[in-house]
Amino acid sequence: MVKIIQNIMSDLVVRMDQASTPLVKISMFIIFFWFGALKPLGISAAEQLVLDTVYWMPFLSPKGWLHVIGYWEMIIGVFFLFDKTIKYALILLFLQMAGTFMPLFILSDITFQKGLVPYAPTLEGQYIIKNIIIIAAAMVIGGRTLRKSADPRNWEWVRKEKH
Repeated sequence: MVKIIQNIMSDLVVRMDQASTPLVKISMFIIFFWFGALKPLGISAAEQLVLDTVYWMPFLSPKGWLHVIGYWEMIIGVFFLFDKTIKYALILLFLQMAGTFMPLFILSDITFQKGLVPYAPTLEGQYIIKNIIIIAAAMVIGGRTLRKSADPRNWEWVRKEKH
């Protein structure tokens, strides 16, 4: 009986491992594409937070930046679906995340409860801080997906230059 349970557990672990990366990639697509699409449509719950954060940025109005950020997020989502575009998804995501954390510093009156900075985030602060798990998930996807191309034995362009 113990051997049967061990076999079942072993099979379950293998299946979870096989399914995990595709599921995380699809989850990233859903989150980024859906939440990104809400911004240019003018129905994002984060709209005011974004507008209050980007007011100082040059070239576009805050509403213009809201649209750019929305489309940027949609592109990130799509890029997470395909192995060939994962590295671009990661670059765009890490640039976007730098901006995402800005309200914690420049809008602390909105992102933290009064007098409790940095210990008690508001709902908006929690919404931002939860992005730590998105960054971790992106790193897992990047590590697993790009591992093959990181192997020098797969660097065709290096071999071509040597000849």
